[in-house]
Amino acid sequence: MIRSLPNSRTYTLGFKLYIILYFSFLFAPLLVTCILAFNDSQFPALPWKGFTLDWFLANVPGRVGIFHDRINLDSIWVSARVAFFVTILSTTVGTCGAFLFEQESFRFKQSLYFLMIAPLVIPGVILGISILVFSNSLGIFFEESWGLDVRLFGPGFWLVVLGQFSFISTLVTLVVSARLKKFDRTLEEAAMNLGANRFEVIWHITLKFLRPAIISGAAVAFLMSFENFNTTLFLVGPEATLPINLYLQVRDGSTPVINAISFLLILCTSSVALTNLYFSKKQV
Repeated sequence: MIRSLPNSRTYTLGFKLYIILYFSFLFAPLLVTCILAFNDSQFPALPWKGFTLDWFLANVPGRVGIFHDRINLDSIWVSARVAFFVTILSTTVGTCGAFLFEQESFRFKQSLYFLMIAPLVIPGVILGISILVFSNSLGIFFEESWGLDVRLFGPGFWLVVLGQFSFISTLVTLVVSARLKKFDRTLEEAAMNLGANRFEVIWHITLKFLRPAIISGAAVAFLMSFENFNTTLFLVGPEATLPINLYLQVRDGSTPVINAISFLLILCTSSVALTNLYFSKKQV
């Protein structure tokens, strides 16, 4: 398409139709889920039976809203804790990785860069199984060699954190690296010529320039960790995260409380994304 040339009526209509169909495909399921969160029915599906807030607030036999559903609230808390630690680890390591690959020269740099992005192209199921087998092997080795029962090597909270961190940190590295490529290194040289040491240059100049990318990377890390399913499925212990808990409920049959949870998650993630977008643009 050449933007400077006028478009035919057929092309314009086709383009508008494509936009409508594309965004309808993306957002229609989310819209239906949000609407059904207020459906006065015992089933999380159509037909519409009337408006109700029971799936948020009710606490009676046979109809328990999300704010009184202890199992789902516990799984939300587990997911939030996992996402918090994954975000801290991924943002720290990812930012350091961006410095490593963008500002340093060393042997096998391209090979190590390829290894860094490899987890992104490996299916989450394979990644989860691999981490589980590796951690179990280490656990058996420590137990048979020294009689130590290392809980970290068994399925549970910290193994989920490490499993998600193994690929989410790569995303943060790519986000921060994209902005670091635009950084003018002469600013660092000028600051050092004026008497600043290396730490002061990084803290007051480089990291300040990278702040929007670091915040964006942290937001991406939190959201991806919170909703991760494929890798977490093989690493989770007795404390189920929200995606695992919802999967079990959908598989065994559930009430529209699932739609209520989805509505709240859509609302929260959209708010986080819009807030991050606002502050990122403001600081650019």
